[in-house]
Amino acid sequence: MKKIIPAYILFILLLSQSCSAQKSEHPNISEKEVARVLKTLSADDMRGRNALKPDEIGKAADFISDEFKKAGLAYFNDGDSYRQSFALSNVVTVGGSLKINGAEVSADHYLVSSDQEKVTLKNVPKLFKISKGDDFFAKYSEVAELKESVLVQVDESFKPSFKRPQNYLSRGNMSIGKTEIPTVIYVLSNTTINTLELNFANHVSTVSMFNIVGVLPGKSKPNEYVVFSGHYDHLGIIKAVGQDSIANGADDDASGTTAVIELAKYFAQKNDNERTLIFVAFTAEEIGGYGSQYFSKQLNPTEVVAMFNIEMIGKESKFGRNNAYITGYEHSDFGKILQKNLVGTDFKFYPDPYPKQNLFYRSDNATLARLGVPAHTISSVQIETDKLYHSVKDEFESLNVGNITEVIKAIAISSKSIVNGEDTPSRVVGIK
Repeated sequence: MKKIIPAYILFILLLSQSCSAQKSEHPNISEKEVARVLKTLSADDMRGRNALKPDEIGKAADFISDEFKKAGLAYFNDGDSYRQSFALSNVVTVGGSLKINGAEVSADHYLVSSDQEKVTLKNVPKLFKISKGDDFFAKYSEVAELKESVLVQVDESFKPSFKRPQNYLSRGNMSIGKTEIPTVIYVLSNTTINTLELNFANHVSTVSMFNIVGVLPGKSKPNEYVVFSGHYDHLGIIKAVGQDSIANGADDDASGTTAVIELAKYFAQKNDNERTLIFVAFTAEEIGGYGSQYFSKQLNPTEVVAMFNIEMIGKESKFGRNNAYITGYEHSDFGKILQKNLVGTDFKFYPDPYPKQNLFYRSDNATLARLGVPAHTISSVQIETDKLYHSVKDEFESLNVGNITEVIKAIAISSKSIVNGEDTPSRVVGIK
């Protein structure tokens, strides 16, 4: 006699089977492989992966390229290697003299921004004033948008604020390629300026840079792109603590770069992506995000469907194991799509718990996000309490390889409907 199963029990059984099916999705990403890649990228012989030292960071670039080759990735934009090369112009102040109304101005009361090796002026250029009561940094940003040479007279009440642009320019004024920076002279003075005489010098150099980029062409939507990224540069050699002076950057961001490599291998093995997947390890994130800036100019942003930027996933988040967070969660439905795809798993993505840290704007996602791309960073770092950030102690031994592996698996699963062309996250708007 055939047993009749009540409808509500049948529903429960079907629901259970559905959940089990989702739980059974288990990306073949091993802790052993994650550890191998991470340990290699953060080893002492990588010398801290300083982007300004191409001979040193080149070793990491070669390793990542080899991993992309093993995965079977294609070159980007008909290139002949995985290196996406560009030049960074670096202008460092040497010094000089400035006279206002015939009187010498002390070095701590003026600064010069220019891309010229020698700057000589004998006339007062166009005058721009930052007056007492103004928003100094808003005005400073306004000056940065000017396309002509200008003399910026800054009220002496801003002397404390004046130190910030001084410190910034003393480290070097960097830009991609040959620059055309108008000469801007900032003078901390309340005196009426009638005459001016400037003799100033800079040291101008060019540094070779290279992102590492590999591609998996899409099956049915080859002109729609999904980007998986992390930055592979770090600080290089810094002030020694004991006998250690190498900032290995294991969490920041060898962990994210490891994720990019493992995801490239995973999707290449699956070989069923409908959209084109771009895997990129950015350079120069630590000195201003120049790698992602250059990369963004090689794409039509309207064709980029989503960007999974992965930054510092080496330790458990404040939410515990099997959790991470997404920066800029509120700016698109990217996070909601990822979370929908994780139903039936033990993993969960949260909105960024550190809004005051402005993390959405502090990594390589920001450049594409400003162009409207739903570009978000996935992280688990407890940014407010991490004692190893930007130190020589950020080493492989300090990380939780199991946590990294689970985050990578979660990204693999949660990105599925975007990679397959089923979901398209809403565009980011209103970001400057």
